[in-house]
Amino acid sequence: MNNKEFILQLSKKTGYSPDDTQKMVKAVINGLVKEFGEGEGVNIADFGTFEIKKKMERIVVNPSTKQRMLVPPKLSLNFKPVQAIKDELKQRKGGA
Repeated sequence: MNNKEFILQLSKKTGYSPDDTQKMVKAVINGLVKEFGEGEGVNIADFGTFEIKKKMERIVVNPSTKQRMLVPPKLSLNFKPVQAIKDELKQRKGGA
């Protein structure tokens, strides 16, 4: 599903116009990005938790040249869905 299809489907369910729905979705995304930028995680009830995790620097070895390289530390965004979503996905996978 692309963005346009998602917005149209969401606007039909909520009764808002597609333009208003797009603005609301953008506002939610901008709010999430602001929290992530501040290093904060976000917990959305009945959906899941977005967490910022710091990956420490590490040394890796190139298998072809055997050269060792230092990978710098970085931040990554992880999502952990609530158990109800996990259960729903398991049921769909088993039924497919």
